[in-house]
Amino acid sequence: MKTVGNPRVARSLVQRLSALTPDSRRRWGTLTPHEMLCHLGDAAAMVLGERPRPAPVRRRRRVMVKWLGLWAPVPWPHGWQTNPSQDPKAGGTRPSEFARDLARAIDGIEGIADGRNIREPLHGLFGTMSVRDWQRWAYRHTDHHLRQFGL
Repeated sequence: MKTVGNPRVARSLVQRLSALTPDSRRRWGTLTPHEMLCHLGDAAAMVLGERPRPAPVRRRRRVMVKWLGLWAPVPWPHGWQTNPSQDPKAGGTRPSEFARDLARAIDGIEGIADGRNIREPLHGLFGTMSVRDWQRWAYRHTDHHLRQFGL
């Protein structure tokens, strides 16, 4: 299974992200390419403890939900509501400079890939998360949004 803990997989995501342009056309969803970068940057910043979680998440084990979302070989569904704290149209970071926001998204992937600075123990849907879970989540989440733009 692909995770950003594998340097080759992380490099592949960075290369795909680097192919994104402000004019990339989305296939589904509402985020623009620039907003998607801000969303990815905010999500990674929360995992790395650089952005506070807006509301507490109850500690729970959701073994089946987590397995289906992270490890089952099925694509994530389209149209899932973006967390408002990570939605640039709501409480998330607003797009500013494309290159800076791209670098922030890449830094987030690299930080999660490293694994040593993961500070968040919980995911709102998947429950308790290990470093390996977060590394798989970072791959799935980024890949999902890159496919949104045909990358």
